[in-house]
Amino acid sequence: MLFWKTYKAPLLLTLVSSCFYVFFAYDLVRTDGPKLILLYTVLWISFLMLFKFGKQHTRLLTIVAFVFRAIFIIAIPNLSQDFYRFIWDGRLLLEGFNPYLYTPEQFMTVGSFPIHQAQVLYEGMGELNGSHFSNYPPLKQLCFGLAAAVSNHSILGSVIVFRLLIIAADFGTLFYGKRLLAQLKLPVNNIFLYILNPFIIIELTGNLHFEGILICCLVWSLYLLNCGKWKMAAIVFAFSISVKLIPLLLLPLFFRYFKKASDHRLNFGRLMAFYAIVGLTTLLLFLPFYSKAFFNNYTGTVALWFQNFEFNASFYYIAREIGYLFRGYNEIAIIGKILALLVFCMVVGIAFSKKQQTLKTLIVQMLFALSVYLFLSTTVHPWYLATLVILSVFTNYKYPMVWSYTIILSYLAYLNLNTADKSENLWIIALEYTIVYTVFIYEVFIKKANSKELASS
Repeated sequence: MLFWKTYKAPLLLTLVSSCFYVFFAYDLVRTDGPKLILLYTVLWISFLMLFKFGKQHTRLLTIVAFVFRAIFIIAIPNLSQDFYRFIWDGRLLLEGFNPYLYTPEQFMTVGSFPIHQAQVLYEGMGELNGSHFSNYPPLKQLCFGLAAAVSNHSILGSVIVFRLLIIAADFGTLFYGKRLLAQLKLPVNNIFLYILNPFIIIELTGNLHFEGILICCLVWSLYLLNCGKWKMAAIVFAFSISVKLIPLLLLPLFFRYFKKASDHRLNFGRLMAFYAIVGLTTLLLFLPFYSKAFFNNYTGTVALWFQNFEFNASFYYIAREIGYLFRGYNEIAIIGKILALLVFCMVVGIAFSKKQQTLKTLIVQMLFALSVYLFLSTTVHPWYLATLVILSVFTNYKYPMVWSYTIILSYLAYLNLNTADKSENLWIIALEYTIVYTVFIYEVFIKKANSKELASS
């Protein structure tokens, strides 16, 4: 009786959420916009209430986090088709092919089927994905290869392997995240704002995006750095880069961190050593795949994200409309390069914005640097926000949490897939970013200014 009285609210919320996760995993297609928004909204309300009523019961919340993820174990992802390419690359690797040297389209055009279920996988990933070379870094390819080794003839079997890897990474993030929060003297239960967030559960465990492994490595690296184990931190940071390249953007931010003590010469040496370890580890991980063709294919595919693809952008869409107004056509090739250069300059500016730096300020700078990147990107898929969400857990900023809810609006673009007009609804995109930028401006500028006024009065 005492148990029920103590845990009544969290248990009821867990039951409600579990039911809605079942519907989300097994009874939803991404073109069903109203149902998608309804399910996601209910899950978000339940998440906020569960955190409010259960945040003191960390063991219970840990079990609940596992239960929510376990619901998806045998579900085929319904909001993303990228996993078909993951399976393709893994099986190609298992057959002895370098996945960076061939596109699925090349095999299908000549009627060659180098792997099991090649036709099904090609149709599942879509022509756009199948026509480009793989741009997934080596540790991600290792995960793909592991799934192929375990389940080379079953798509569901590969999906289950991917899912178990991502769930394991999430609990690695929980393990190191709790310890890092304790070291930074922040509420340890803040980690459940990430672990229980429906966005994280759906996009990573549900839709099989490997940002979860990147995030585990990033949090582990920051924990090691705070423990003074900077060499090991550099190696683990390189692991995160080898899952997805985005942590490369954060490297300039370490400059001030390693110059925080009085002995600037020694710390500058450590900085260079840190960069060298990160660089060498990353190169060693790429080395088994290296060839001249690999370099050309890989860099060419990565460049496409800045010069060809566009989805759910904000500032880029404004720049694109200006380009239409003055030039009469889409200037994405030029605008993409300008925005990429602007991101680089702003990240460097952030890196040198403070004279002295602690790990807390380093994480805040990482949050802002990644925010700038996403604000100025031509393509912002929902799962790109996952790293932003985990970084916000170690700060007082909540706009990434707000964005992790409003990002669901971007899926409404798929409502036009079966119509003549396949473009996004810019009014919906405007609504998403209006909410995000309003909270961002309030937290970063207005709230901060008010705090300074109170401190000086």
